[in-house]
Amino acid sequence: MTRRAGPVGAASHGPSPHKDTFDLVSASRIGEANKRRVLQTLFDLGPTSRADLARLSGTNRTTISGIVQPLLDNGLLVEEAPREHKSVGKPPRPLWFSPDAAPVCAVTLMPNRVQSAMVSITGEIQQVKEVKTYGKDTSREEFITALKTCIGASLASAARQPLGIGIAVGGMVDMAQGDIVAMNLAPALSGLELARLIENAFDLPTIIDHHPRAILLGERWFGQGRGLKNFAVIYTGEVLGCALYLNDELFRGPLGSGGELGHIIVDMDGAQCTCGKHGCWETIATLPWLRQTAAAMGIPDADRLDTQRLCELAEEGDPSATELMNRYARNLAVGIANLQTLLMPSDFILYGDIINGSVRLHDRIEADVKLLSPRHPGGKRHVVCGSEEEKTTLRGAAGLVISKQLQIKY
Repeated sequence: MTRRAGPVGAASHGPSPHKDTFDLVSASRIGEANKRRVLQTLFDLGPTSRADLARLSGTNRTTISGIVQPLLDNGLLVEEAPREHKSVGKPPRPLWFSPDAAPVCAVTLMPNRVQSAMVSITGEIQQVKEVKTYGKDTSREEFITALKTCIGASLASAARQPLGIGIAVGGMVDMAQGDIVAMNLAPALSGLELARLIENAFDLPTIIDHHPRAILLGERWFGQGRGLKNFAVIYTGEVLGCALYLNDELFRGPLGSGGELGHIIVDMDGAQCTCGKHGCWETIATLPWLRQTAAAMGIPDADRLDTQRLCELAEEGDPSATELMNRYARNLAVGIANLQTLLMPSDFILYGDIINGSVRLHDRIEADVKLLSPRHPGGKRHVVCGSEEEKTTLRGAAGLVISKQLQIKY
């Protein structure tokens, strides 16, 4: 345990018995802090020259060289091809992470599927393995078998010893314990000590997190979220979830809670949700609502309706489909506008079934969000669609392990 230093200016009576207190600012600690700043800058900005690393991380060129060279020697970093520049002298060679550095086994655990892949530190994904599951009709043992099958196959394909295993879970999690708290669409997994189970099976450090937060991390490091100080990921389909990046920090509640935005109440007298409450946002802005409402309106094949088909019917001139599409956009915009009003993220990235909708639907959602949100000098609101959901999620799951091993923030 670190002892507390005595008062400044206290009389000295020989060698201090508390000398170990002052290694809090030792050269080794400063060196580690500088290395973390350099690695953080690279993850935040992408390939960066030594000069820009020195400027952006607040260190001098000599210090940068001392930090970078060991990372080049051990294969974590590489120098990329020189970039064109107009200044006199040699063109800068940006530094970036080596695609041959130790990879991560990334896993997505959803009610309807288990996926895994080896992911490099630069975000390349190799040989995705997948096992289909069937939500409420799948037992815990079947889920565990699917997980071990996928992870085992991915690890067998790894050329190097992985850094660990990162798992994006489509349900409520306790990050500190590594447990699944609840998964309403796959109740057999509720209460599962997932991280411990996988660590014992494969003898690798394992980190789990909420599925939308993994998507957000994938966007932050490898997608549209790079460089943004405040943004949110909204995921909707069979369920509705959210992840927030606020003031350059991935937001989490205690023990990894939060993000269950689908269960904010938007109608006190609304329908009962799968969580047991009434009037949750999830009851009016997900596929179950869309299909139930479509059936009541007489839209054909309502039980199989999704956002893509709804938009196709609207484009064909079906008045009922057009009305339903506009209602769906409004229902989605209500929750987004509430979130924007409360926390002021400037950008919203949509994921899930909604990204298969038409430009007309997406424009309507953005217009309704602006209509329902109060004017504020903080800036414009942008609602955009994500892409490559499976890849973004796997990259984010890998990022959970990378950030832990390199001691950088999300």
